[in-house]
Amino acid sequence: MTNSLRQNTGADNEASATAPRRVGLIAGGGKFPILFSKRARSRGYELFTVAHLRESDAALADYAEAVEWVHLGQVKRILKFFKRHGVTEAVMMGTIKKTRMFTDVRPDTKAIALVGAMASTHDDGVLSAFAALLEKEGIRVRPATFLLPEMIAPAGCWTRRKPNRAENADIRFGWSVAKEIGRLDIGQCVVVAGGSVTAVEAIDGTDATILRGGKLAEGNAVVVKICKPTQDTRFDMPALGVETIRIMAEAGVSALALEAEKSVVFDREEMVAEADRMGIAVVAIKEPENSL
Repeated sequence: MTNSLRQNTGADNEASATAPRRVGLIAGGGKFPILFSKRARSRGYELFTVAHLRESDAALADYAEAVEWVHLGQVKRILKFFKRHGVTEAVMMGTIKKTRMFTDVRPDTKAIALVGAMASTHDDGVLSAFAALLEKEGIRVRPATFLLPEMIAPAGCWTRRKPNRAENADIRFGWSVAKEIGRLDIGQCVVVAGGSVTAVEAIDGTDATILRGGKLAEGNAVVVKICKPTQDTRFDMPALGVETIRIMAEAGVSALALEAEKSVVFDREEMVAEADRMGIAVVAIKEPENSL
């Protein structure tokens, strides 16, 4: 998976001059869709954006030829919008609050049929099924990082301070737990302290998990955030940034381990500088046994 990701992003960069100059963006919230939009425009792409109400940044309209605002579940509107504008390639990125599914979903007949055919409606299954539907309709789903390969986390210790022996032991244990909850499609992140799991990511998200777990541990906890074994890295890679470090500092967490080459990092230089200032160790690893 890692090698193919490298090859895909590299090939896409090299082929950018001959690639179709029109791309669709299905955007959630957060920085990622804005960063992608800026890069797409700077590379000469015509951008056609589907934005989600109450999630996506209104500034997306500044970079797009056209924007279609939708509620979660309005699949037919997305397909019609792309087809109307001749879009045959698209990316999916950004956050959708999981609690939105309880309060603001307006599924159309296409969405109902899609979910009805699924054995499970966990995150990965829904996203993969939606991607398969787009491709069946003639819209190729490209990796979210194909214009931003520098955001993929490189392996190594990024901070001046390395994890100490106790933190390394917790990272190894946390990695195995995180992979298991990822396999069950529960979440991507765990907090561990002294060999005990103090928090597991659920519907409340990574930041809330860090706060819960760190405060229970009362200091010296570690955060492990990984890519789920079943995750499609075209559109669903774990994301971290400087705000992650600030939340960790607030919760009294001392180390962060993320999965190298399968995570997206925002503002990496600022993130590392903040971690150094707070004395937090940050490592990106492929497998704990080989890296710590």
